[in-house]
Amino acid sequence: MDALLSNITHHEYSILFALIFAEAIGLPVPAALALLIAGGAGARDPAQLGFVLLTALSAMLLGDILMFLLGRHTGWWLLGILCKISLNPESCILRSAESFHRRGRIMLVFAKFVPGINTMAPPLAGSMNMQFPQFLALDLAGASLYTLAYCGVGLLFSDSLAALTNGYQSAGRLLVWVVALLITVYFGYHMLLLLKAGTLSYVPRVSASEIARRLYSGLPHDMAVFDVRSHGYYSKRASRIKGSVRLEPNLLPQQIESLPKDKEIIIYCSCQREATSLHVARILQQHGCRSSVIKGGLRAWKKGGFPLETVPPDDVVLMPTFS
Repeated sequence: MDALLSNITHHEYSILFALIFAEAIGLPVPAALALLIAGGAGARDPAQLGFVLLTALSAMLLGDILMFLLGRHTGWWLLGILCKISLNPESCILRSAESFHRRGRIMLVFAKFVPGINTMAPPLAGSMNMQFPQFLALDLAGASLYTLAYCGVGLLFSDSLAALTNGYQSAGRLLVWVVALLITVYFGYHMLLLLKAGTLSYVPRVSASEIARRLYSGLPHDMAVFDVRSHGYYSKRASRIKGSVRLEPNLLPQQIESLPKDKEIIIYCSCQREATSLHVARILQQHGCRSSVIKGGLRAWKKGGFPLETVPPDDVVLMPTFS
């Protein structure tokens, strides 16, 4: 621990920056502990405390801005990934957009203190079109409060921290290795779950050109095309594959019985690697439905120049957005 304390204060603060940035982008690292130690280090050399605060704020803001921009451009695909890797899945607010819309401004200020929500708040703000200057001001307030709180506690109890760490350099090195091992085991476990889920059921991927040929050849076909985008119907200008029907992935259990069991169900979305489509297709397979996924989703369909139609007004459900 004493060695870690020395590293944070004398090696360009790279360890502190890396830990804070890693937590900001959703990795399960002890950033709060690093801030406590950095605050305690500031008591030994007060001139360095300003650099500690600047380093922590820079890392936190950089990570949050990155997540905000990714949320703006990837929508709910990123949020779904973050929910799966969160240390506290029960705190994941992917399905609470309305709640975040009502309390999002306050949540951004205090989200850093709530595991799970701290990583979800910036991409949610981006997905819900919060203006960047407003996000930056609120996030800066939250990051400052979080940094000052933990560094302040570390500074206040610096003597206690020094007493606890004095003479335990080897224990500190052991702690670093233990943390690294826990992180490796954590991600290894989640990778195992993902690989296991991928082998539970095979979902055929069909090219957009093949589906277009079958749909518009004029010959009889035994398939129905469904749009399962989790956020694609939140725009008045939204378009979809011509002849497709909306299937809300968050309400899938209530809609399964109404799906045609005598037809092949073709599913598409707009997320990376057809994540939503594959999830829905596996659920449908478990209920006895034949299902396939359009490889590349709506992007591949548009790239191929195949027919589109405007989403009917009755199907449009506007996502709550920040003004």
